Amino acid sequence: MNLLEKEDLIRVQAEELEHATAEEVIAFAIKTFPNITFACSFGAEDVVLVDMIQKISPSTDIFYLDTDFHFKETYETRDRMAEHYSLEFVKVSPLITPEEQAAQFGEELWRVSPNECCNIRKVEPLTRILSQYEAWITGIRRDQAPTRANSKKIEYDTKFGLVKFNPIAAWTSEDVWNYIRANDIIYNPLHDQNYPSIGCEYCTRQVSPGEDPRAGRWSGHEKTECGLHK
Repeated sequence: MNLLEKEDLIRVQAEELEHATAEEVIAFAIKTFPNITFACSFGAEDVVLVDMIQKISPSTDIFYLDTDFHFKETYETRDRMAEHYSLEFVKVSPLITPEEQAAQFGEELWRVSPNECCNIRKVEPLTRILSQYEAWITGIRRDQAPTRANSKKIEYDTKFGLVKFNPIAAWTSEDVWNYIRANDIIYNPLHDQNYPSIGCEYCTRQVSPGEDPRAGRWSGHEKTECGLHK
C-alpha cells in the first residue's frame, strides 16, 4: 500500500473508527496492516493493550524501548507479563550505553538536557524499530495532555512515516483502571504509589494530590513529551 492509498484509507476510516471499540480498532489495524507492531511502556494504558492484542492476535510483535534507566518495578512488570502471556517482548536498545553517554555528553545528561537524553535513548531507537513496520499501535489518550488532545484513532504519523493507531484515544483514566480491575491485569505497582505516568527513573517523580497526572515527568523542565508522539 503506497502513501496515497494509506492517506485515502485513513480519511475514509477515521470517522468510522472513532465510534469503534478499542478491540475493534486493534482487529482492523492488524487485519489491514499485518506488518504492525505495538510500542509498550508497561504503563497502565499499555498493559491493557497487551491484554487486548494477546486475545486478538498473539503473534503480533510487541516491543519496548529499554533506556537502561527504567525503574526496577517496570522491569519486574515486564517479566511478570512475559511469563503470564508466554510472550517475548522485543527489546530495543539505544546505540550507546549509559557509560558511553556519560563519556560523550557528561554525567546526568537527563538533568542538563533532557531532550538530548530522550533523543538518544528513546527517539532514535524508536525510529530504528519503526522503520521495519508499516503501522504501529500506541496507548496514548486524548486527556493525558494538551499535546494529545487531537489524537485520532487512526492517523498518519508524519514524524516516523507510517500509519498510527490509538485504540484507547477516547478512554479516560477511569476506563483504563476499570478494564485492569475487571480483567485482573498485571500492572506496574508504582501506580499505587502516586506514579500515574511512569518513565525513566531519573525523570519521574511521585505526583501530589491535585497535581496534573503528568506533572511527575521531567519535573522542573518545560518538557512534557519525550518526542515519541508529535
